[in-house]
Amino acid sequence: MAAVETHPKTVRAQAKWVHSSARKARLVTDLIRGRSVPEARTILAFSQRAVAKDVEKVLRSAVANAESRPDLHWNGDDLVVAVAYCDEGPTLKRWRARARGRVARIRKRTCHITIELAPRVGAVAPTSPAAPRTERSPKRRPKTTPQVDQGEATASPAAGLVEKPKASRRAKKTEGKD
Repeated sequence: MAAVETHPKTVRAQAKWVHSSARKARLVTDLIRGRSVPEARTILAFSQRAVAKDVEKVLRSAVANAESRPDLHWNGDDLVVAVAYCDEGPTLKRWRARARGRVARIRKRTCHITIELAPRVGAVAPTSPAAPRTERSPKRRPKTTPQVDQGEATASPAAGLVEKPKASRRAKKTEGKD
């Protein structure tokens, strides 16, 4: 874990080359972003994902960094996870033997997990490089009924202008034969 200071009011911890894909780690970091440290610890403790243990180590490291700074008198329970994201690390490429002398590529992915903590003051808003997705508009437009001009006469049962249904072709052929 590396302790890096970015803003005077935030404390950061980072774990590099974690043996997990960034996609799997992002699912966990998205759960704790914007939450208080005790709440984030509870979420990570009960998470079923294996990478949650690595994310919890980074969170503990960030809290320790915040508590050990002499210029800031912060308690770990009074902090909020302001930024939590996961970047892709280098991918180790391995090969596996397959049938007929062929090989299959095995990609062992790694990631870099970063967590920034800030005091629980309401002014700090959670931000991250991966902004949450906005809802898209529906692909289909709702069907609209055609507008009828008021000047045209419309057939309505109340006015007594009900049209009879058109006769079928067979009925037209047999009409004159009787």
